[in-house]
Amino acid sequence: MSKSGKKYFFISLGGIILGFSLLIVFNWLWDKSSLNESCMSCHYHTDSDANWKQSVHYNSKSGVKTDCAACHLPPKGTLEYTKAKISTGMQDVWSYLTKNKEDIDWESKGELEYARKIVYNESCKACHVNIYPEGITDDGITAHLYYDENEEKLDLQCISCHLDAGHYNPNYQHSALKDVPVVVGEVHAAAAEVTTFGNFTETVPGTTASINMIAIPGGTFTIGSPESEPFHKSNETPQRQVEVSPFFMSEVEVTWNQYWAFYGETMSEGRTPPTVIYENNSREDIDAVSGPTPPFGSPDQGWGMGERPAITMTHYAAETFCQWLSLKTGKKYRLPTEAEWEYAARAGTSTPYFFEGSPKDYTNEGFWNGIFGADTAGINRYVIYANNSKNRSQEPDKVMANPFGLKNMLGNVMEYCSDYYAEDAYSALTDGVKDPKGPESGTEYVVRGGSYLNDAADLRSAARDHTRHDDWLRTDPQNPKSIWWYSDIRGIGFRVVCEVPEGINY
Repeated sequence: MSKSGKKYFFISLGGIILGFSLLIVFNWLWDKSSLNESCMSCHYHTDSDANWKQSVHYNSKSGVKTDCAACHLPPKGTLEYTKAKISTGMQDVWSYLTKNKEDIDWESKGELEYARKIVYNESCKACHVNIYPEGITDDGITAHLYYDENEEKLDLQCISCHLDAGHYNPNYQHSALKDVPVVVGEVHAAAAEVTTFGNFTETVPGTTASINMIAIPGGTFTIGSPESEPFHKSNETPQRQVEVSPFFMSEVEVTWNQYWAFYGETMSEGRTPPTVIYENNSREDIDAVSGPTPPFGSPDQGWGMGERPAITMTHYAAETFCQWLSLKTGKKYRLPTEAEWEYAARAGTSTPYFFEGSPKDYTNEGFWNGIFGADTAGINRYVIYANNSKNRSQEPDKVMANPFGLKNMLGNVMEYCSDYYAEDAYSALTDGVKDPKGPESGTEYVVRGGSYLNDAADLRSAARDHTRHDDWLRTDPQNPKSIWWYSDIRGIGFRVVCEVPEGINY
């Protein structure tokens, strides 16, 4: 071999050795960077490691310990694994270098909306090949059969039902509620006596529940929004002049304390409708109320109960609550009509919100606000929404009331109305109409006010939305599905209206 040939041979050999050495080092670093210690060096949430060590992924019956990468990356050896590791790794390093850990909202990172983005269903299935293990309950078999049949069609994820598998949450449970939460307080002997048109506190006989009711004076207002209003939608037109009679409305959304009083007295397996409806569409209240069956899991999502708004119940359950409250107090309680709701939310205003400010300033949408951030100073005092909610509902004392004295009319949780939803519902109204009640029939109901997940643009007083009954029951494996509790919506609740008793002047 010539000198030049030997030179190129040794250069090539050296290159090969160097290449293999670099490959070995890269592979070592690649594997090393997926170890728990490497993950925790960047993910410095103080509780994540402790919660993992309390979870079934650390303390499993089989003795198998599930590491961070096993859940938070796709199955190893796939192209998706490589892509996800590179992209998430770059994001994590950037966050570590540029963000202050004291400013990170750790609570929101444990909520399902966020967890669905960072836990891979393929990885769950790679480990849990047999989802019908020995000892599984009948309810578990039913749930997993439903998952098997509907995974792709409904985009189901294991974490939707097993949120605490990787990080223990003492407030989360994966079983039917057995005991009615105890509410301590004075047991009321009689309902409130209302003799004048003014604010009063309803006391529910035989329970500790009481509800602050605000007197809403009657009047005329313009329902809907003008086309010039920022983020106006077509279902908010045409605008109409509407007259609304006086009524009472609960100061805040129905709370867990109030809802558990109803649940404790009426819980059953029954399916009695709130009213009997005859062929001529006349209605007659029945003389007994059959209430909810036990919910599966923690209906409060582990956020806390008490004065927080009761959530995840169906429209049917909300109507049944109103019927129960009417029978207990001798007054006529019901859900508000859409017109009553908007009239109460506006509280005499005709602007996008009942407080000052433009949706353009408060929204997270748009180039300018996306870069420099939305204005929050003018809205935070009145609304629980995406920018301040920590991905959960909040207690009513977090916000100020509107001019009528009502709290959380915008944000916190969406609220049911009694009206069936129609995209063009206002087209059927005429100016000057009194107390409209919406379409005579439909498949979905109006919901108003937006929730803790919404952008400020969707929380305007005129903004309309509707139930999505089938979508909100996607992961419910029961057959027939629950008529009382939703499985796939958390930001939904309601407040009640009381009609003015006869003989009271206003």
